[in-house]
Amino acid sequence: MAVPTLPRVPFVDLAAQHRAVREELLAAVAQVIESGQFILGPQVQEFEQRFAELCGVRHAVGVNSGTDAICLALRALDIGPGDDVLTVPNSFVATASAIALCGARPVLVDVRDDYNMDPGQIVQAITPRTRAILPVHLTGRPADMQAISEIAQAHNLHVVEDAAQAVAAEYRGRRVGSLGTIGCFSLHPLKTLSACGDGGMLTTDDEGLASRLRVLRNIGLQTRDDAVQWSGNSRLDTIQAAMLLVKLRYLDTWTDARRAHAEYYRTALAGTPGIRVPLDQPHERAVYHTFVIQAERRDKLKQFLAERGIDTAIHYPRLIHLQTAARGLNLPSGSFPVAEAQAGRILSLPVYAELTSQQRAAVVDAIRAFAYQ
Repeated sequence: MAVPTLPRVPFVDLAAQHRAVREELLAAVAQVIESGQFILGPQVQEFEQRFAELCGVRHAVGVNSGTDAICLALRALDIGPGDDVLTVPNSFVATASAIALCGARPVLVDVRDDYNMDPGQIVQAITPRTRAILPVHLTGRPADMQAISEIAQAHNLHVVEDAAQAVAAEYRGRRVGSLGTIGCFSLHPLKTLSACGDGGMLTTDDEGLASRLRVLRNIGLQTRDDAVQWSGNSRLDTIQAAMLLVKLRYLDTWTDARRAHAEYYRTALAGTPGIRVPLDQPHERAVYHTFVIQAERRDKLKQFLAERGIDTAIHYPRLIHLQTAARGLNLPSGSFPVAEAQAGRILSLPVYAELTSQQRAAVVDAIRAFAYQ
């Protein structure tokens, strides 16, 4: 049986985004090259200021990756060997890796239907070793920060937000990154606000923590000639900051486009047999880094779409506690029933801002054709 010809739908299309702003990006890079200020130049400071304003916080500190953002956040809070940090099993492995790199132990708690940390599972995981809760705003949807913050306050714990996928997401009228002690962001090329390479950001209202984070990201230097503690090099490149300043001007437009695609999928796929779509809640504004459906026959659907030129992805097929690196946590399959069940059903659809109406219609038509065959 011949497969019908459909428009090609890549899962991501970075070239399309950069094509639209190419001349502005090149001009920004040229300005840095002309100035010669490649390390912590004025564009880094300007981007930090703009990012702080975006999140509604007093301070933002640029670093070289989202992973380092979490590492430095924990170090700034003096979390390390002998300490536990609570997080989730279904995030990208970097979340748990950052905890382990600080010498602390990642302690995992299960998630809810929205893929985010289940506050009802937190209290039973807290021990005298617990120092912080690290919720992940997975898929660009904010976690239930009110419930998580109340638990943290009751047990004198820090809240460190993993907002890697959630730039500009909102929870009860506030931006993520302003809801905990420190917010951690990734600016990886696949994120909704993306560098042309690696990058990360930390946000906080605490001036003392911001000052310490600036020291930690810059080899422990308090001044050029005095290192006040041992640390590494995690500076955000000036060239990346310059390009991020260009992209920041388009963030609202790109986010609105992602949300429009999500609403189209949600409406068009409602009631499709064997398919569950994510639902927006009144108190949150998700930014849809990924649009994740659940499909009863996920692997067959993924293959069906691929045969029709539609790329999809799975975020993430192997949970953190089942990674080879996590063997020491002694958490066998079955430890987190909700997250594990989701891992066998989740499928991420293309949702990038430049997706055309024809492409997204092709995605929906193909999914419905599969469901009703």
